[in-house]
Amino acid sequence: MTAPPYETLQVHEASGVLHVTLNRPVTRNAMSLRMVDELLAVLAQAERGGVRAVVLRGAGGHFCAGADLQDMAGARQREMAGERDAMAAANARFGALCVSWARTPVATIAVLEGSVMGGGLGLACVVDVALAGTGAQLRLPETALGVVPAQIAAFLVERVGPSQARRLAVTGGKLSAAQALAIGLVHELHDDAGASGRTALDDALESTLAQILRCAPGAIAATKALIARAQHTPAAALVDDAASVFAAAARGPEGIEGMTAFLQKRAPVWGRT
Repeated sequence: MTAPPYETLQVHEASGVLHVTLNRPVTRNAMSLRMVDELLAVLAQAERGGVRAVVLRGAGGHFCAGADLQDMAGARQREMAGERDAMAAANARFGALCVSWARTPVATIAVLEGSVMGGGLGLACVVDVALAGTGAQLRLPETALGVVPAQIAAFLVERVGPSQARRLAVTGGKLSAAQALAIGLVHELHDDAGASGRTALDDALESTLAQILRCAPGAIAATKALIARAQHTPAAALVDDAASVFAAAARGPEGIEGMTAFLQKRAPVWGRT
């Protein structure tokens, strides 16, 4: 798959994995509106191109330091010049980004290093797997700046629950990587220092990708969709729907290949059945 040119991202594919690097290191990868649009575009590219997993990380030792304040200032100036709701429109665009990454059928992983703030923390909450380096610092600074983590709030509640989300909101939430692991904001914590250039965090990413690639892509997509429905639907109301999802998978090529491979004591081959 050939990636289109991006101004704020570095993108390359290897063995069915799309590696996406936020690439504004001078600003600690602050999220501009251009980056928001490019993250939406690269996800659409992954969904069209048969990618098995997307890895999201930041250049220069930082994941993302939050929104680009220059874009916020520009939106405020446009409102002062008469443009209606420019700031709300910019914020809603970031919300659309969060929703798209949360709902994608493709498996997603974030590798969190250095600053993980505001919108960067929001991205950490919408991926399937969040791997953090020991030196990562996570923060929800919006209330300390007099604003609201409007688009992040729902996903933060999904990740850590309302009690921890409220605590982070009222304190301007600053967390070490270990504290983020303790409340479930990240899933794993690994050493991000390595004399040879390769770290335990890199090894953890490789291990996680290997686990994902052993699973059937269609089954992953269907399971993610079912989990999303289960968040807002009583279990009893999902019985028939879940049974239909299971039966469709079991009758399909992935189910047949998976069960055949199990009986034959071999690894399944996905995508070629």
